[in-house]
Amino acid sequence: MACKGDAPPSPSASTAPSSAATASEGATTGRSIHGFDLKRLDGTPASLAAWSGKVLLVVNTASECGYTPQYEGLQALHAKYEARGFAVLGFPSNDFGGQEPGTSAEIASFCKTRYGVTFPMFEKVVTKGRDRAPLYATLGDALGPPKWNFHKYLVDKKGVPVKAWPSAVAPDAKEIAEAIEALLAGP
Repeated sequence: MACKGDAPPSPSASTAPSSAATASEGATTGRSIHGFDLKRLDGTPASLAAWSGKVLLVVNTASECGYTPQYEGLQALHAKYEARGFAVLGFPSNDFGGQEPGTSAEIASFCKTRYGVTFPMFEKVVTKGRDRAPLYATLGDALGPPKWNFHKYLVDKKGVPVKAWPSAVAPDAKEIAEAIEALLAGP
């Protein structure tokens, strides 16, 4: 499934060590994301420290992308594991093909009405290049920058990025569920 505009790179393209053709993992910077303060789509401040002790899947999202239906799978993951200490965190970005042109209010409405999203969504961020948000600098330094919309970073309970999957790996992929389960079972 491709997004309109520029085509995403092949799922096997990665700038980080990879144990599988579709996932990045290995040595990370060890730097926690829990120190970042951001804003939710409604403008309220949110500290990622609020998710300390939880396993997170951080995803750069877009409303006008061929991968946009992944919101459904992300919501299903969030619902399945939320009670066990897991959350999906969505970060809209207009970095790839200009596919997230909406305002925060438009994005919030779209996500809620079209996909029933209840997981936390944050204000738009820059995910690549010199002007990338500090959160995405940490994620990118640890596991490589996102190559397209709906790039997924798995973060452990201490806030350290441990694994990443490109857009083409669907949220319901067995490898994502297994990685989440392993982190939830650990300390």
